[in-house]
Amino acid sequence: MTPPRRRFVWEIDWNLLRTFMVIVQEKGLTAAGEKLSLKQPTVSNALKRLETHMGARLLERNASHFAVTPAGQRLFDDCLALFDIVSGLPQQMQEQPEDVTGHVEIALASHVVCPFFDDVLAAFHRALPHVTVSMTVMSSQEVMAAVVSRDASFGVCLMQERMAKLEYETLYRESFGYFCGSRHALFGKTGLAVSDLRHEPYVSFKTDQMSGALWPVALLRQQEGFEGETVGTSSHLEEVKRLIIAGFGFGPLPIHVVDEDVKAGRLWRLPPYDNVPAVDVHLVYDRAARRSRAERILLADLREAIGTIAIEARTYP
Repeated sequence: MTPPRRRFVWEIDWNLLRTFMVIVQEKGLTAAGEKLSLKQPTVSNALKRLETHMGARLLERNASHFAVTPAGQRLFDDCLALFDIVSGLPQQMQEQPEDVTGHVEIALASHVVCPFFDDVLAAFHRALPHVTVSMTVMSSQEVMAAVVSRDASFGVCLMQERMAKLEYETLYRESFGYFCGSRHALFGKTGLAVSDLRHEPYVSFKTDQMSGALWPVALLRQQEGFEGETVGTSSHLEEVKRLIIAGFGFGPLPIHVVDEDVKAGRLWRLPPYDNVPAVDVHLVYDRAARRSRAERILLADLREAIGTIAIEARTYP
């Protein structure tokens, strides 16, 4: 007779584990169905089958409540570990000690401009030219979620709320200034004070709030008593810049990122010019994740560079 544990391994549909993992990540059956391109009844049936296999309730849910049970949380953690192992198999089969190959997937917040980061990538490519790299731009919250779900080897983003599973190291620091576009009434004007902005329409990032990743920018706005209507927001820097250039209002942008736009006459720098808000951009990774040799080397290179080069040399005005 086959022992129960051995029988369980042979009988369980491994797709049920993947479906359950996505349900927890997406915090709902409907959202999981959209992610997996499955209908909601199919996802619901998969959950019931898995709970029957496991002999335990995995989720508590109704129309207004979704929670993972203790048993469900243990299974979810194990699913992440299993998915990590399986996703790394192709790279491990390809690796040769004398010739590192493979692929590194990096998730980044929009418009990461960091010569320090670029230098590390350049050195990595010179040393390991057969390793391929993909970069996907998304919101900072999505970057962290991608690292947790192993969809990215590591991420580069702002930190709004620390996730317990992830490690954060400051990759670089950038300063924010206020800018307006050529269609704005303040464009080209000199001798302005911060008070001149107080009632102007405002454009900014969705995280420009005291509880968000751009809280230093929100703090300045609060201290100066800006009262203008917020007329445009985005999670992506390029879209915030687009709205500012289009004349919707003035707003904050990283000073070094938009230097060329200022020189080209698309943007105009507004006060304050001193003691401007500074925001840290982080390297984000899961210390416990299984990685291919290429992933391990690039992450180690970045962490070594961060530990060697002072933050002052990684700060951009």
